[in-house]
Amino acid sequence: MTIHRLDTVIIGGGQAGLAMGYHLRTLGRPFVILDAHPRIGGSWHERWDSMRLFSPARRDGLPGMRYPARKHSFPTAAEMVEYLESYAAAFELPVRTGVRVDALGRTDTGSFLVAAGDRRWEADNVVIATGPFQRPHVPEFAGGLDPGLTHMHSSVYRNPRELPDGDVLVVGAGNSGSDIALELAAGRRVLLSGDLGGQIPINIEGLSGRVGFPILWQFWTHVLTWRSPIGRRALPKIRSGKEPRIRVKRKHLAARGVEFVPRTAGVRDGRPLLADGTVVDAASIIWATGYRPAYDWLDLPVLGDDGDLEIDHTGAVVSQPGLYQVGREFLSAFNSHTVGGVGRDAERIARRIAAAPRTAEELRVAVPSVAA
Repeated sequence: MTIHRLDTVIIGGGQAGLAMGYHLRTLGRPFVILDAHPRIGGSWHERWDSMRLFSPARRDGLPGMRYPARKHSFPTAAEMVEYLESYAAAFELPVRTGVRVDALGRTDTGSFLVAAGDRRWEADNVVIATGPFQRPHVPEFAGGLDPGLTHMHSSVYRNPRELPDGDVLVVGAGNSGSDIALELAAGRRVLLSGDLGGQIPINIEGLSGRVGFPILWQFWTHVLTWRSPIGRRALPKIRSGKEPRIRVKRKHLAARGVEFVPRTAGVRDGRPLLADGTVVDAASIIWATGYRPAYDWLDLPVLGDDGDLEIDHTGAVVSQPGLYQVGREFLSAFNSHTVGGVGRDAERIARRIAAAPRTAEELRVAVPSVAA
């Protein structure tokens, strides 16, 4: 079996992986980017048709290449895919699409071994750039729903035409749930289930947004950070999914007739059951219930009690020299996972890789290895 030897393997070809590749190429380090999707763009391929970014185009460029649109416009997910493909081509980044990594471990000599089907890569450094949207989460009780009831996670939903006629229950009142509920309410009755939580006080697409968003971006970048007391206090809430709603406000939902109902707590007689005991007779359900980490392919002791990677604020995995993560929520600041915010973390990791070359012998650790 042929094993390809490289300085660095980047796992994930979305904005985080591409930004990482840009900085490594700038520093002259050899690398490859592996991505499971058949096209460059990562999770942007798994968004509904009308989805638009929450940040204006002026904040949506990766290092070395601004986003090619009016600075106050808001790109769609499909347009972001096109941009990422153009970005990879412009900087000749070595992206291998359609390559799903099955395992990451150590060889007997201490270097990393990446396995994807019958292919292998050996590297001194590995950067996990799979992003925060890894494994769609649906409550276990959804398995008790009537088989004839249409229900899907928001990552599968594309547009209202996919759903049967009738009422829709949207479970999860965060940014995705609110956006989808607003779209669906244009032509049918929609119930939005869950805690509406907070919302930013500006209209990001209006005059207040043009004036206030730069201030908000600076706050996300320089105040809501791991260094600041306010950032450290906010971190647990942010990582638990309690982010403020950005575009769609409560008043927008109410104006379109969206009905606010308690959280969905279970199933009764094949129908969704709300926390107040109400059974909802909806024709379909959208689960806007977020994502969970997916690290079952790691053959290394790197996970904490919460099932997440144990990393420091620089993106380095604590127990594994040479292993990093970039593009996760609140790595160094609130917007670390965004297109416009991922670059500084990627640059920091790239410089660390370039400044501290390691041999396989120096990386020797007593952990399970992956057989080639």
